[in-house]
Amino acid sequence: MDNRIRQLRKERKVTQDDLAAAVGVTRQTVISIENGKYNASLQLAHKISKYFDMKIEDVFIFEED
Repeated sequence: MDNRIRQLRKERKVTQDDLAAAVGVTRQTVISIENGKYNASLQLAHKISKYFDMKIEDVFIFEED
């Protein structure tokens, strides 16, 4: 699943540490999600989307194969 987290962070000048602290995960988790190595749970996706004040589908891009 693709996502726009890195882009949103850079636009809003938010560090990986800041985002991780705000949503209750480690910086490594944020890095893994940004790199597509880990898919966020629905609960975490909701927290991240809420942090950016966006809908989940505007942050996470789900493409069916």
